[in-house]
Amino acid sequence: MLALLELGRRVGARRFATEGEGARAGIGPVEAALYGLLGLLIAFTFSSAAERYESRRRLVVEEANDIGTAWLRLDLLPEDAQPPVRELFRRYVDSRLEAYHRLPDIEAAEAELKKTSAIQTQIWTQAVDALRRSPRASGEVLLLPALNAMFDVVTTRTMAARNHMPSVIFAMLAFLALMAALFAGYAMAEARTRSWLHVLGFSAVLALTVYVILDLEYPRAGLIRLDQYDRVLAEVRQGMGQNAR
Repeated sequence: MLALLELGRRVGARRFATEGEGARAGIGPVEAALYGLLGLLIAFTFSSAAERYESRRRLVVEEANDIGTAWLRLDLLPEDAQPPVRELFRRYVDSRLEAYHRLPDIEAAEAELKKTSAIQTQIWTQAVDALRRSPRASGEVLLLPALNAMFDVVTTRTMAARNHMPSVIFAMLAFLALMAALFAGYAMAEARTRSWLHVLGFSAVLALTVYVILDLEYPRAGLIRLDQYDRVLAEVRQGMGQNAR
């Protein structure tokens, strides 16, 4: 952006030197359209990124609630079957926390998700076997749906983490920001000296805005984090006892 500001200024200065005021003829509507389109795209991308951020944050709480509900309903299992299933639950929550702690290392997170899936299978198998031996029919009615909800939210969170705006939109945002810098530099050419306050301020504000949008879009890779909301899941794990993280 700094380079294009300078390029635009030099092109403008050359035209103003040869054409005078005529160098600005007709470019006002073009500039207005460009800046308007840039503002519209910034508003759209920021709104979309913020909406996805809020959705991911809600899903953390939803998963914590689902795990807490399923944990309480383990009381419906026969007493002799509860300890091994509860231990699997502890390992399961540890794996869920670890999967997100490993981000932005995608490969490590994917490996942990496979481990989570394996533990899900073990929990389901042991719970079903235990319920078959239980004389209480309420166990199947209450526990199995809770386990389903606990497992389903993992898929929902995984897809929410992978859901992003198409890269072409970010490319378009970057392109418009650069073109805006070029036109702004051209407009500054009327002044005999550079206004570093405007040059640096314009570049810094636009660059910071784009950065914040990207940070919201990828909240586990930059300064904006979801780690503080993972505490809800960590608190559920602490309530399970035995070497809670």
